[in-house]
Amino acid sequence: MPNGQWYPPEWPERIRALAAGEIVAVTPRRAATVLLLRDEPGGPAVHMLRRRTSMAFAAGAYAYPGGGVDPRDDGPLVRWAGPDRAEWARRLGVDAASAQAVVCAAVRETYEETGVLLAGATARTVVDDTTGDDWEADRAALVDRELSFADFLDRRGLVLRSDLLGAWARWITPEFEPRRYDTWFFVAALPTGQRTRNASSEADRTVWIRPADATEAYDRGELLMMPPTISTLRQLRPYGTVAEALAAAAGRHLAPVLATARLEGEELVLSWPGHDEFTRRVDATPSAASGDVAPGRTAVPRSSRTAGRLGEGR
Repeated sequence: MPNGQWYPPEWPERIRALAAGEIVAVTPRRAATVLLLRDEPGGPAVHMLRRRTSMAFAAGAYAYPGGGVDPRDDGPLVRWAGPDRAEWARRLGVDAASAQAVVCAAVRETYEETGVLLAGATARTVVDDTTGDDWEADRAALVDRELSFADFLDRRGLVLRSDLLGAWARWITPEFEPRRYDTWFFVAALPTGQRTRNASSEADRTVWIRPADATEAYDRGELLMMPPTISTLRQLRPYGTVAEALAAAAGRHLAPVLATARLEGEELVLSWPGHDEFTRRVDATPSAASGDVAPGRTAVPRSSRTAGRLGEGR
């Protein structure tokens, strides 16, 4: 039975065009995404949002809150707590300024899209309420890039709690995609007193769901997801508590995963190294119909029915 792997119909033609030198790979933009976790009966649940079907990229797919780095995220004025920038640079495999930018993007984008803020008045505290008109005005200003994250923290007298994040994985968008991201995935616990909400203009639904339930729904073709999303969900399944998952983050390898395409006879083979379940074979002949994929097309997800059964995010 087809699963819920996101596979755009234009990919085969773009793969062929890249192989023929007709298009050039664009430089990926740095980005970050956060797997917000909370303990529930039966194990941890993760917060996910469904991208609007009108979106140009990954329409209808379930994902985590996140987004690209703001050029101001690597500025010198960000109020900071937790491991220093040099330590994060070693962990993420980048320079100190880039490490700060990625961590800032993770915290900022999570606040912009869920209303959850990993920051506190001191290095040992976390805000417990981010509701109200004044908070919403600041969040909207961040979204519109009228306010930098550094200025937001300074205005609120807060410090970014980098110690509340655990680096989990790194994936790079394939070279044949016109929108490319070099994305670091983090795990974090939902702070006590805070609640998620759908604050993203890019999402039409949010859910809290156990990784086992999400992966099983994907396997049935009921939830549409991109390879990094389903991969990280599968990796979370063994952990019985949020604390266990956070502790495991320190030992995770962050070698970037980048899809490759190779020619085998008259087929183009699309694969993600170390993730055989995502391999797809595409007819390489110019006359082949776009999106002719083996072993089968991705099923149209029954997302609305499944999400309704699992419960809306709150």
